[in-house]
Amino acid sequence: MFIVDQLIPNMQFTLVMIRPKIRAMKRVLPCVLMRAGTSRGPFFLRDWLPQDEAARDEALIGAIGASDLLQVDGVGGGSTLTSKVAIVSKSSQPGCDVDYLFAQVGVGQKSVDTRPNCGNMLSGVAPFAIEQGLVAARHGETTVRVFNVNTRSRIDVTVQTPGARVTYEGTTGIDGVAGTAAAIRLDFLDAWGAVTGSVFPTGRRIDVVHGIEVTCIDAAMPLVIMRAADLGLTGREQPEELDANRDLMARIESLRCAAGEAMGLGDVSASVIPKPVIVSEGDDAGSVTSRYFTPRRCHASHAVTGAIGVATAFALPGTVASGTTAPPGARSISVLHPQGRIDVEVVLEGEGLDARIQRAALIRTARKILQGELHIPPYVYSQPPEGDKPMKRLIAPAVAAVIAAAAPLAATAYPDKIITIVVPTAPGGGNDAMARTIAQKLGPLLGQSIIIDNRAGANGAIASEFVARAPADGHTLMFGYIATHAMNPALQKLRYDPVADFAPIGLVGYSPTLMVANASLPVKDVKDLVAQLKAKPDRYAYASAGNGTAPHYAAELFKLNAGVVMLGAPYKGSAPAIADTIGGQTQVMFPSLFAALPHVQSGKLKALAIAGPKRSPLLPNVPTLKEAGVDGVEVQQWYGFFAPAKTPKPVIEQINKALNQVLADKEVIKRIEGHGADVESSTPEKFGELVKSELVRWKAVVQRAKLTAE
Repeated sequence: MFIVDQLIPNMQFTLVMIRPKIRAMKRVLPCVLMRAGTSRGPFFLRDWLPQDEAARDEALIGAIGASDLLQVDGVGGGSTLTSKVAIVSKSSQPGCDVDYLFAQVGVGQKSVDTRPNCGNMLSGVAPFAIEQGLVAARHGETTVRVFNVNTRSRIDVTVQTPGARVTYEGTTGIDGVAGTAAAIRLDFLDAWGAVTGSVFPTGRRIDVVHGIEVTCIDAAMPLVIMRAADLGLTGREQPEELDANRDLMARIESLRCAAGEAMGLGDVSASVIPKPVIVSEGDDAGSVTSRYFTPRRCHASHAVTGAIGVATAFALPGTVASGTTAPPGARSISVLHPQGRIDVEVVLEGEGLDARIQRAALIRTARKILQGELHIPPYVYSQPPEGDKPMKRLIAPAVAAVIAAAAPLAATAYPDKIITIVVPTAPGGGNDAMARTIAQKLGPLLGQSIIIDNRAGANGAIASEFVARAPADGHTLMFGYIATHAMNPALQKLRYDPVADFAPIGLVGYSPTLMVANASLPVKDVKDLVAQLKAKPDRYAYASAGNGTAPHYAAELFKLNAGVVMLGAPYKGSAPAIADTIGGQTQVMFPSLFAALPHVQSGKLKALAIAGPKRSPLLPNVPTLKEAGVDGVEVQQWYGFFAPAKTPKPVIEQINKALNQVLADKEVIKRIEGHGADVESSTPEKFGELVKSELVRWKAVVQRAKLTAE
């Protein structure tokens, strides 16, 4: 960047008015700062924050002060335990009072992660919601049914409300927090399998990973649990001792990544789930000692959701953490952690391997620290905040020439900071897994760290708009695909142009679309499904990754060509859509083979047909839809990398060269093709031609099938 401090004699100067695009940025936000359980962070009503997700995340980064490790410019405390945010709103779910979205903000890095959940922050949601008028308080105590948006699960939160007013004062103490406060009871109703679709995502209660027996469990939080003795530990080590053991931490991370892939979560090297846990014997028959990791540091005490998972593994037989066998009914389990214990009450149904957890409950406390206005620093926004005026600069033609001549030199310094790859779908899906697999190898080749930023919503439009407006310097990239750059733009008018607003970098590959059904659906094959739908229209519902995505197009083309009727349920990405199809909330879906294959192989989904021109060698017995009697449904998904338009050509070429090198890596090819996708690289020019031709193709499909965005 050049700054002209003095006027140079005898030079003519041009008055340049720079008018940046102004996005509605909020500089002052209402906020309630709360200590909730053993965590602390700001609580917001959803309406207090920018509605645009990109702007919202930037506001949260500014609120916490995530830019530096000490977080001195925000309300964070320099720790992941004090860099948490709760966003609350009236619930859109039947039978629920409020929606709770948890966000983990980075420490020393500008990141916002809504993949995990936080049970400690959950304890502040009900009192906050009551005081903000979302829920009416009762005399004595009030139970608020909370829908956790992160895990799509329900929790009943009971708070003390004498005189129909929230009180924070009481005699209940929890380990890790000074003093006492009013008791808040958390009853987890359906947190089992909420993320992966199964309590034991691998289909086994014990897996052997790198020679170590582990239990992969999804109970309030996906965990990989291992015995302390198997790692040469007592299980009573303090967090700082474990963190200082670099060999141990590297081993745990290796186990975690392998377990994450086995759980169907894909490449989790850049993800915070699953969380690793080390367990050992407790003080008595009703307790278990736990060391919980976040995931690359040992928790100073213990996460609430992690305690639910550990207690579940302790209560159920056949896991590495199983305790003494107990009869059906209520049982109290103490999870011992470095600062004390968390007592969890679980209710068991059934016995032996048929036993399951009906619900789990525990006690937390919360306290309101302050309420007022939170001022967000302007530097966190990628666009100027609302009210900032256009800048006037005097630039001499000669100086401008110097700047122009220096531009190519600046490009040679790329990259000079962390690179962000924006993924337009939720974590855990096929796009996310593919992007993380590539990023793991791409970062070292480019000589910079790469972070994945999942910006699901609006069928990829949120992510696309964010990248289109990002600085054209190569440090913000997009893992785009057929939906963001062909199907969705063909379906509706968007606030970005898939061609004009982006610089294509290179193709990654293709994946056929697979027609799947819930494993227990009473349907033998496609012919049977068509017959049932014709006999009873709308008998089944299909899930999609959002309107304008490949699963949406494929489902609508299937309906059109098969002459049937099905209701559609759009989600923010393939991961939650697949999860609900596994869970039975929806019955049919058309995900990519890459996203669906692990769930088909584990028996969680039933493969009915390939929505493409040929069978897959990975599922040779699964026919194409044409073979099954439904012609005209060929949807092959493609994926590739984009940068904002006007990114310097040398930067594009540098990334393309590194990307193609990654795509030639045997390990990457094996991982991607093992999920059913075909790796294919390209030049930026050829990828750009593909995007243009696909846009034309899908516009024609929209007209023929009379598709709409609704």
